[in-house]
Amino acid sequence: MANTRDPILKPIPIRSLRPTQMTVGMREVKEKRKRWREHKSDKKRAELLGKHMIPVVLGPDERHYVVDHHHLARALHDEGVEHVLVTVIGDLTMVERDAFWTVMDHKRWAYPYDAKGERRHYRDLPKSVSGLKDDPFRSLAGELRRVGGFAKDVTPFSEFLWADFLRRKISRKSVEEDFSKAMEKALDCAKSKDAVYLPGWSGPD
Repeated sequence: MANTRDPILKPIPIRSLRPTQMTVGMREVKEKRKRWREHKSDKKRAELLGKHMIPVVLGPDERHYVVDHHHLARALHDEGVEHVLVTVIGDLTMVERDAFWTVMDHKRWAYPYDAKGERRHYRDLPKSVSGLKDDPFRSLAGELRRVGGFAKDVTPFSEFLWADFLRRKISRKSVEEDFSKAMEKALDCAKSKDAVYLPGWSGPD
């Protein structure tokens, strides 16, 4: 099994990438699309793709399962990019098909939760990055981290943990209708002791 990130220099079609989560924050996707469009030249775009290879796990069916950078993959797909470079962080091609998702789960390489924060069956995972659904609380958590509401943390899916925390504190309607106001409340929630168990909690100050 590969424990290091081995770059695959052969371009992989974005449409062939298999997500290991169900949702993304579409606000974050739009921001990444904007940044992509700011790179006008092919050279600049090639450099960007070279610096942001998509980490994947090889499955028993030889497919590439994305374990991070879902937002980037979706943004590039929506911008019409057809191929990306990937980095293999795990080789599970020898694992029996029936055991694959159990192994992925134990290694924390999958997050099969929907936009309501409810766990779903692995068969409900989208078959391509184009099928990723919007979770506004994931956008809220991403922005919360960027403004210093909590620290970047190596815990897998840490921003989804924050998204679920905020989901219990703030209504979806308020996030969708007044994101700035929802952010103010999110900052207050992030500083509270209710959030002490979350990865990257920075305390009341």
